Amino acid sequence: MFRPAFVAGLLALAALSSAQLAGKVICIDPGHPSEVGRGTQGKKLTELHVAWIQAQLVKERLEKMGAKVVLTKSSENELVRNKRRAEIANEAKADFMLRLHCDAANNRGFASYYPTQQGTVLGTKGPSKELIAQIKPMAERFHMEFAAKLKGKLSDNGLKSDLKTAIGGKQGALSGSIFSKVPVVLVEMVVLTNPKDEAFIASSKGRSAMADALTAGVVAALKE
Repeated sequence: MFRPAFVAGLLALAALSSAQLAGKVICIDPGHPSEVGRGTQGKKLTELHVAWIQAQLVKERLEKMGAKVVLTKSSENELVRNKRRAEIANEAKADFMLRLHCDAANNRGFASYYPTQQGTVLGTKGPSKELIAQIKPMAERFHMEFAAKLKGKLSDNGLKSDLKTAIGGKQGALSGSIFSKVPVVLVEMVVLTNPKDEAFIASSKGRSAMADALTAGVVAALKE
């Protein structure tokens, strides 16, 4: 039989966990469809579907920790332009925006991206220099914890500048970063064109591990 002190400790721990993100607003952006297309796909899964499912799993976890979670779309196939996605996070005054994507490449694993300089698209220059400075340590904390949770499960391809992406390299930053007025990080969760990565994210165990890692990353990013 459990001792009263032990039970009280468990209850206190549960209460602390449920209040860990109280007052925080998190915007989750399940990638695609947007003006750039419907995303990549593996042999069985689409980026569109994986991003949507993972968004739901992370949302559930963050809400249990007391956060208010805002999604950038209301259904898997809803088309939302990248500018509008950023505006939704801005309007919610999100403390953090997490953009979820899957990659198409010759390698395996995950990577995180954040703006390191201002870019320009549709006549808009952004994000602000002040926001870029704010994002850097948050992105570093996010990726460190995110990668730690996935160690031994997927390859860590690192924390990278938006400039390392095809679009970011042309514009100076990703569109979602340029229009953002809140801290933002984009995650390529897996290389969906790699059979092993696809199998990982197709499994319930893999989906759960990814959601746990993303959630831990968000919590770490918000630590001051």
